[in-house]
Amino acid sequence: MFMDIKQLKYFLTIVEEGQITSAAKRLNMAQPPLSQQLKNLEDELGVKLIERGPRHIELTDAGNILKDRAEQILELSDSTINEINDFKKGFKGKLSIGTVSSSGSVLLNDKISDFRKNYPGVKFEIHEGNTFKILELLNRGIIEVGIVRTPFNSSKFHCKYAEAEPMIAVISKNYYFKTKNSYITIEELKEKPLIIYRRFEQLIHETCLEQGFEPEIFCKNDDARTTLLWANAGLGIGIIPKSAFGLGGNDNLIYKEINNDKLITKVSAIWIKDKYISSMAQKFIEYFGENK
Repeated sequence: MFMDIKQLKYFLTIVEEGQITSAAKRLNMAQPPLSQQLKNLEDELGVKLIERGPRHIELTDAGNILKDRAEQILELSDSTINEINDFKKGFKGKLSIGTVSSSGSVLLNDKISDFRKNYPGVKFEIHEGNTFKILELLNRGIIEVGIVRTPFNSSKFHCKYAEAEPMIAVISKNYYFKTKNSYITIEELKEKPLIIYRRFEQLIHETCLEQGFEPEIFCKNDDARTTLLWANAGLGIGIIPKSAFGLGGNDNLIYKEINNDKLITKVSAIWIKDKYISSMAQKFIEYFGENK
């Protein structure tokens, strides 16, 4: 008995398409040779893999077993080829990562500078967007590593976190606050026009409700830099992660840390579980975040 990679690819394409005709079109081949390949595979294994229905094929129990194993075998095959290519190239080539706007000062720290010094042959391709876009780019395989900020659903990903940081209230210098302290409580934001990053809306809303008031959301947006610009114009109080303060125009701004245990966030490097990532990406992750 002998199965080759091509047979497994043909079989999985049939399963994915649900029809031999559609699978043949996708594979750019005629239907009879593909049907013959399936028959040869069934003959070699001595079992029926597929039941042909009037519109769609149905997998037998043996077919389901082969489907699971074939996916694993092809993933291992692709990973092996990629690892060999990495070995041949050395640490050279392009590393595609995705970042949210508020990760800037966390990403561009001394550790990443050290990575650049140690691996000068690595070039970067950066894709920017909100967290949902970064997760989509990861799932589509366009980027290898995403740099996102909590909270997010981490169930599908490996994560390496940077140090936790507080949220801050970003305020125009002429904005009046009773306290002279470097921090404020969440209650001091009551009845104040707030400018917030949309992803933090639920967290901010729930935290304010716990303190007995409904926040006055003046502006929601998808970029920390927009929050800074609007706050800098004196239009309201921006709420952003502390490390994002230096991202935009802030010549007219001061900030105060919000003293609340729930308004804490972390930047995280994430990559998909059980999926190959290049040696470059692995090294990049080693240099990211807290040492553990």
